[in-house]
Amino acid sequence: MLRDFNDLQFFIAVVQNRGFSSGARALGVPKSRVSRRVALFEERLGVRLLDRSARGVSLTEIGRQVFEHARAALVEAEAAEEAALRMQSEPRGLVRISCPLGLQAAIAVPLPAFLATHPRLRVHCFVTNRRVDLIHEGIDIAVRVRERLDTDGDLQMKRIGVSSRILVASPAFLAKREAPSTPADLVDFPILHQDPEGASAWRLTSEGGETQTVAFESRLATGSIDILIAAARKDVGIAMLPASNCREDLASGALARVLPDWSGIDGILHLVFASRRGMLPGVRAVIDFLAAALKSSASE
Repeated sequence: MLRDFNDLQFFIAVVQNRGFSSGARALGVPKSRVSRRVALFEERLGVRLLDRSARGVSLTEIGRQVFEHARAALVEAEAAEEAALRMQSEPRGLVRISCPLGLQAAIAVPLPAFLATHPRLRVHCFVTNRRVDLIHEGIDIAVRVRERLDTDGDLQMKRIGVSSRILVASPAFLAKREAPSTPADLVDFPILHQDPEGASAWRLTSEGGETQTVAFESRLATGSIDILIAAARKDVGIAMLPASNCREDLASGALARVLPDWSGIDGILHLVFASRRGMLPGVRAVIDFLAAALKSSASE
């Protein structure tokens, strides 16, 4: 029974390099150590593997057979080690992420190609505006938009950029009445609100840095940005939405800015996840994917 796999390496090195000195140099160890370990290997097997002479070493008949098996065993061992290292570096397994409503579209387009690149990786994505507890709910990565960065000591954070929110309505809606000229005028208009469970109020900031809070009774409140955009297009009211979600409608004229000198308080778009220490390759790959995919939803 082989007690030390290194004995095979010492024996193979001596044979392939045609001597103890050259074998030891190839392994980067003292010649005395190689000589001693090969001798112990022979003693343990109870056979002479090498004929030693002043001209060098040569294999005995049984030594030749042992050498062939030893070389095959070493190749298999190296293959096993490479497979283990590959499994450690290859993204694989299940990664659970949470994403706020409205940002899932930025992920949806590049996600199929990402999954095709990593066939051993599985992703479960929960789209919700609820603040999830990563530790207790088993979420690996959460996408968040906050006025301040999360500072939970148990979690790491990766900042992506700033998500700005603007006031929009359809041109036809604004044509029906005089458009608001100050934030205070908004109380006279039907409001489309993104938070059906929170306070019915908007905190607005001007380009000059002035801040105002406007309270209202919302005509429509939903966490779905798609519903709010559809309602705004159909002349239902004024909405405050992420600028990235309104680009196409603003460009086409389906929506227009309201109070263009005012906007919502910027949110910091970022990812939160458990400590990088011991992070699985799959989690690391998804973090990099999300950061790249969500770049279009934020400004620096």
